[in-house]
Amino acid sequence: MGTDLSSYRFTWFDRFCLWYPPGWLILFNRHWQHYHADPDGWRSLEYGLFLLPGGFYLALLLRWLRLGCQPPRSRVSQPDPTYQRAFQQEVLTPIAQRHFRATLALENPLPTQTAAIAVMNHAGMCFPWDFLCLVWLLNQQGNWFIRPLAHPLFFDHSWLIWWLPPGWAEVMGGVRADPDSFEQVMAAIATAAKFEFGTSDIDITLLLYAPEAWRGLIKPRNQQYCLKPFDPSFLRLSLRYRVPVLPIACLGNESLHPWTINLQPLARWLGLPLFPLSPLILAFLLFPSMGVWAMPTHLRYYPLPLWQPWQDLTVQPGQQPRRAVLYQLADRLRTRLQATLQGLRSQPCGGERKENA
Repeated sequence: MGTDLSSYRFTWFDRFCLWYPPGWLILFNRHWQHYHADPDGWRSLEYGLFLLPGGFYLALLLRWLRLGCQPPRSRVSQPDPTYQRAFQQEVLTPIAQRHFRATLALENPLPTQTAAIAVMNHAGMCFPWDFLCLVWLLNQQGNWFIRPLAHPLFFDHSWLIWWLPPGWAEVMGGVRADPDSFEQVMAAIATAAKFEFGTSDIDITLLLYAPEAWRGLIKPRNQQYCLKPFDPSFLRLSLRYRVPVLPIACLGNESLHPWTINLQPLARWLGLPLFPLSPLILAFLLFPSMGVWAMPTHLRYYPLPLWQPWQDLTVQPGQQPRRAVLYQLADRLRTRLQATLQGLRSQPCGGERKENA
């Protein structure tokens, strides 16, 4: 990126965008355009239309006409820890601190000398703010490059490329949730290639993974802490490359988009993994830029002790256990994380929330 991290300065308009929910998408794009050439991106007049009821649709039409009735051009991008850090410091910090009040409990030490796969319960039926706030918190603890595993829609969905700049997910360290991409990143992590991304101040790399996948994201609010069966693919790669697992329990993400149900038939028709319906749907129809906004909540993260699953088996390096064994290990981890969540909330999953003081 080659730009001073402190060079982006908030104007009165940026501060207004932080306060006004339809403005968050403006702030994301303005920050990107400060550091990257983006000839196909949004322009000042179009940003102003975002703030008016229904104005986003006119802005979309103006941009489409400006681009010759074509979508924004795709861009081949590489992970950029420098920009990830700039985004965290300059945009994510006020959002995570004031809106989501994100906190990290450090009763168990975080890894400092080894890469790891961080697994977390993922919820909210919205933009993955529980992931982004965790990335922000962990980077306060050390010079890490954190790479979230994300659904392919964040990279190339025909709708999302109009919201966020093409290449945004890759530059932010996102990894496509497909077997080849997952394994490629795991192999790079295992070799401790700290200079792979052109920076010398990264201590370790952390892959952030939601083992419930979309099954966890679409759970109803009163079932958010009842963990669905874990996909064991991360354990297969953990065992193959000897990368330990860092379980993390998250509280508060069920309130990111509350009182929401998932309209699965409409989601399939739109080519989306979910379509949340809530009382906020009217506001979203009037202000589509609110797609990256979520309700204020208090996100609390509780890392558990680092787990090396190969110590629970008699498997030699390079040897893969049977699939049934992987499912047993995954269920063991799910039970452990479930017990932690229930202990923090002082109740079985599925009931009314009553957390410890």
